[in-house]
Amino acid sequence: TSPPPPAPTPGARRGVAWLVVAAVILATGAGVGGFFVGRALESRDRPTLVPVAQGVSTPTAAPATLPGERPGPLAGEDAEEPVAAVAAAVAPSVVRIETAIGQGSGIIWRAADGYIVTNAHVVQGAREVKVRFADGEEVTGEVVGADVNHDVAVVHIDPTGHHLVEAVFAPSDTVEVGQLAVAIGSPFSLDQTVTAGVVSAVGRINPEGGADPTNPVPVEMIQTDAPINPGNSGGALADRQGRVIGMNTSIRTDGQTEGNIGVGFAIPADTIEIVANRIVNGEPLDMGFLGISGQDTDDGRGGAIVTEVVAGSAAERAGLEVGDRIVAVDGDPVAGMAELAAKIKLYRPDDPVQLEIERDGERFVTTAVLGAPS
Repeated sequence: TSPPPPAPTPGARRGVAWLVVAAVILATGAGVGGFFVGRALESRDRPTLVPVAQGVSTPTAAPATLPGERPGPLAGEDAEEPVAAVAAAVAPSVVRIETAIGQGSGIIWRAADGYIVTNAHVVQGAREVKVRFADGEEVTGEVVGADVNHDVAVVHIDPTGHHLVEAVFAPSDTVEVGQLAVAIGSPFSLDQTVTAGVVSAVGRINPEGGADPTNPVPVEMIQTDAPINPGNSGGALADRQGRVIGMNTSIRTDGQTEGNIGVGFAIPADTIEIVANRIVNGEPLDMGFLGISGQDTDDGRGGAIVTEVVAGSAAERAGLEVGDRIVAVDGDPVAGMAELAAKIKLYRPDDPVQLEIERDGERFVTTAVLGAPS
């Protein structure tokens, strides 16, 4: 994983904004619509919505791939047009999702069960949505549930009589910096739009993650320069093999422009499947709580330094002390405090977590059974 970017200086902080690649807003005027370029988030300021006018587009033609074909890893990696090959494999699994107030994208996750994954901010407040498949067919879907902390939601449709094309999800540990990244979705209502770039970073921490702007959660993301824009939220980011490596979710801007400037973020496939399975299984979506305060190291060796241990917390019960360096969670290295927080918050209360600790020059492993935030 990559360490989070350094915090901007106080003078530069106001010029940086995180924008959720949110849904197209439906207007009442004939032939006129608009979109929100997400919520503009100053790193410490209260989030705001930035409306920008946009005309309604005409749906594009469906891709050549036949309905019902299951995309899999593409045969060979030397295609003359690799982006076109990926688009042919993945586009049938990407849908447009419309609510009463906006639209985004989604990915067919479990075809036999009729489950589609998308961002929580795409379906926020909706119980039913309209789902438009790559071949132009439209059906009604039900929002099964949403995890606003990690910005993942699941929509269910009746799969009977429909040729749903299930996406293949790639394990997150197969994603490498510099590899091809192909984004597919419905920006500005332009269905089945394909853009391409590379994976710019993995393990990048968005400190303003989640779908609730009043309660941001640090979330681990894939960074890409593949152009993503309003309406791409919930759509696929795919690799050269035609596998989904992430769900396009947000972009970062300089605070002056509201469109894409080549810094986009996608929720990793592993996170999508962890959260989606919890939702469809009716499991709690509460976040785990370790019970420490901490800071980044200053020697370049990575890890998070414990500066406070909350009395009675999971950390105290596991024997953590002020000054300990937490270097790994369940064997996964930790670059800094933000990454540690993101990893812990993906677990739930009562989950056991193995922490690798460095203390006085020696390393040991302890198990913390996480609690719940008070």
